[in-house]
Amino acid sequence: MTKNVNRNPLAGDFSEEKKPKFADLGISNSILEILKKLNLEHPTPIQIKTIPAAASGQDIIGIAQTGTGKTFAFGIPMLERLGKLKGQGLVIAPTRELALQVDESIKKLGQPLGLRTAVLIGGESLDRQLFHLRKKPHIIVATPGRLIDHLKRRTFRLEQVNTLVIDEADMMLDMGFAPQIKEILDQMPTTRQTMLFSATMPAAIVKIAANYMKLPLSIEVAPQGTTADQIDQEIFIIRGDERFDHLVKVLDTYSGSVLVFVRTKHGVKNLTMKLQSLGHRATEIHSNLSLGRRRTALEGFKSKKERILVATDVAARGLDVNGIEVVVNYNLPDNSEDYVHRIGRTARAGKSGKAITFATIDERKEVMAIERLINKNIKRTEFVKFAGEKQSGSARSTNSGRRKSFTPSSFARNSFRGASSKIGDQSFQGASSTSSKPYRKKVSASEAARRSHPNSSTRVNSTFGNKRSTGKPFFGKAVAPRFKVNK
Repeated sequence: MTKNVNRNPLAGDFSEEKKPKFADLGISNSILEILKKLNLEHPTPIQIKTIPAAASGQDIIGIAQTGTGKTFAFGIPMLERLGKLKGQGLVIAPTRELALQVDESIKKLGQPLGLRTAVLIGGESLDRQLFHLRKKPHIIVATPGRLIDHLKRRTFRLEQVNTLVIDEADMMLDMGFAPQIKEILDQMPTTRQTMLFSATMPAAIVKIAANYMKLPLSIEVAPQGTTADQIDQEIFIIRGDERFDHLVKVLDTYSGSVLVFVRTKHGVKNLTMKLQSLGHRATEIHSNLSLGRRRTALEGFKSKKERILVATDVAARGLDVNGIEVVVNYNLPDNSEDYVHRIGRTARAGKSGKAITFATIDERKEVMAIERLINKNIKRTEFVKFAGEKQSGSARSTNSGRRKSFTPSSFARNSFRGASSKIGDQSFQGASSTSSKPYRKKVSASEAARRSHPNSSTRVNSTFGNKRSTGKPFFGKAVAPRFKVNK
């Protein structure tokens, strides 16, 4: 059970003159000074609603758009509580990139105060992680698999953890981490604070709240799936074989940093190589790369050394890069929720951005599912018409619709009709009498079987290659061929 109560009187709508400041949220002076040095004066809506409640020890379920400051929303109250209660804080993230991003943000807040952190993620040396754990860090940021590895090795214990944050909880469950999350929660002290944050909130998270949280406060600054207003969204309805051509046009149209999402790791690698062959400054990131190479790719993209980052959904969350001008969905995501996280990589911190999605003519249902999720009709640029919609003559002539289904009768009716080819100087149309191939009389299936059978009275010419020494027919029983009919 959750409470959907707004405990913070500052969480309403504000004019520019009355816009709240961090100082209005009860934050200690030492942290306020750090925020001032970071040029942060006004909190975001999720921070306004979360910080006072979280600082008081309340369990939180936070739903907010990506890029709205969720890390500081739980990081600031975590620092406040650890300063008063001691103990340790634990942040669980689904990917290495997100874990590193969270650690980097928390260090900005806490390092001037003497905060020590440790990052426990796969792909990194255990010895290095043990070195940081021996220093008794105040906050541990971990991915589920590596955290359980340390728990089994008894190199880290959860007894001192009094504040737990599960970041991007819905992605964690989608990636199959539910058993690991349950195993971790079962070992946690019962007297703890638990906070869950995400842009979407499926039923599985509500179940976690019911079993492992104490009357959590549900904070929703925007409906689930809401995208930032500053993102100009557009869908290109294209032919599948024209994706790369449209991507090149997008790259020529815009001059800033571009993030391109591709469905598969193999697709990321191929697309990156094609872009590099054309002289584009492009790099790639996906789960097959080592942690070092992924870090190098991200740093190159952040520093503008590389203009284009081609990625799988491993970069859909946790990638906080200022100034990404365009996000291109080269392929539609596997689920609609990932669309929200993908395009959330642009238009961050109040800036504007562009999101362009490529969809083929047979992906109409997927586009409609995305529009239902975000409760918004996305602007379309139709280079071809959607399947099922009335097409113009030019659209039909491009052969861009769905592949037609052929019945045996329609196949026979349309065979050779209008088909033409040209070989050398001689033009052929249909089964022309000028064909250079000799005419052979068609035979029935039973006749063909008799010819291939060793007991057949009709001997087959060996030039056809049908004579076999095994004494068995080629295809077993002589049956008429059957064609699968698409209904």
